[in-house]
Amino acid sequence: MDQVWARDAIRRISGIFAEFAAGEGIERLDAASVLVSEALKRGATVFWCGNGGSAGDAQHLAAELVGRFGQPGRGYPSMALTTDSSMLTAISNDFGFEHVFARQVEALAKPGDVVVGISTSGRSPNVVGALAAARGLGAHAIALTGPGASALGDAAEIAIRAPGNRPTEIQTCHIAIGQLMLERAIALAEA
Repeated sequence: MDQVWARDAIRRISGIFAEFAAGEGIERLDAASVLVSEALKRGATVFWCGNGGSAGDAQHLAAELVGRFGQPGRGYPSMALTTDSSMLTAISNDFGFEHVFARQVEALAKPGDVVVGISTSGRSPNVVGALAAARGLGAHAIALTGPGASALGDAAEIAIRAPGNRPTEIQTCHIAIGQLMLERAIALAEA
């Protein structure tokens, strides 16, 4: 079995994480962790959205807050806006897929809640719309996106840009960034 490809892939991903750590990524990750921790202290809800693999990340990260990373104690209110098939299909059918997350944010989020939008391209209209809806009603908006400027980054209060040249590299960073953000936020909320 040829394992050179795996070593090369790990080196490439390690380089991407080093790039993230050397740039503004750590500062933005810390700011997002503090914002989420303050929301958790107030009993606010953290909502998540994304498409495709980012939808899976949204569900995973919502579960980490509710499950507290498997630690004892009461879970934190968190919900992925990607999981209710009746809601997704009804809103898409009646209003269009670009409104599928914004309609949920408008109905469910309150001022002080947090909405996290995840998109490797930063161009997903439904995710951008969710953050715009959040900001419009006084909720906080965090973006996990790819490198460079994007509509999603512009819509966010805090935009965490993962380096990488391919969606797989960016998504690898996103799940690690999300895990670290929540681990730190819980620690801060319980300090």
